[in-house]
Amino acid sequence: MPHPPRPPHQPYPPHRPYPPHSPHPKLKAHDLTRTFGRTPHAVHALGPLELTVAPGEFVCVVGPSGCGKSTLLRIAAGLLRPSTGTLEIRTSSRRPAAMIFQDYGIYDWKTVRANVRFGLDIQRVPRREANARADDWLARMGLSDFADAYPATLSGGMRQRVAIARALAVEPELLLMDEPFAALDAQLRTILQDELLDITQSLRTTTLFITHSLEEAIVLGDRVLVMSARPGRIIAEHRPPFPRPRTGDIRATPEFTALRSELWDLLRKEAVPA
Repeated sequence: MPHPPRPPHQPYPPHRPYPPHSPHPKLKAHDLTRTFGRTPHAVHALGPLELTVAPGEFVCVVGPSGCGKSTLLRIAAGLLRPSTGTLEIRTSSRRPAAMIFQDYGIYDWKTVRANVRFGLDIQRVPRREANARADDWLARMGLSDFADAYPATLSGGMRQRVAIARALAVEPELLLMDEPFAALDAQLRTILQDELLDITQSLRTTTLFITHSLEEAIVLGDRVLVMSARPGRIIAEHRPPFPRPRTGDIRATPEFTALRSELWDLLRKEAVPA
């Protein structure tokens, strides 16, 4: 299956600072923990954890397998309850968050357009408006020619583009992404990283992004948070030294290489006990 052409670069708005500064975080976790099971077989999976995400900020979280990264994201999405502590999302919408999963999470029996429109249908957006918004996002993601196709006929990268379009079509105040490119080959992963970078720099959607890839975190993030081995806690924070707007060309810089090495030194110490 040939990949569709990369969508055109979305121009970066020059008149607003990035990320916007606000005394009120979009997301705030305080003393957050999550335990699975019951004593004596309980598994302490997460925390205690402190986290804030500012409006318009793109925060990447890296950590060893099993450290609770996905658990954190599912609590933020309302799919899990914390065992103790709180996680608050400051929002003006009844449906503030959209989540993108590693396994796409799209419906095989719906067309591409119907998948992208799904969240709008749930919100009871009038069909004409919903189709127009879905078609707009299909165009942005280079999928217009596949609007009437079914997911089974698409490549993995195209399916993930459908998932991203579906999430952004509802105009979420918070975008939650759980290793969305992990199942893709290295070349396609790089392409989709760059596409996501273009989109999020244009829209300024507040994003919490879980990944195992240090390269991905540095390219995309305003901040990179490193989690410890289970139970996961935030043990380090780094701000990639690349101003916005940025492009994937930063991968070739000495600063990129140095930060990747520094993050790997931290992560390696946690991965061994994990």
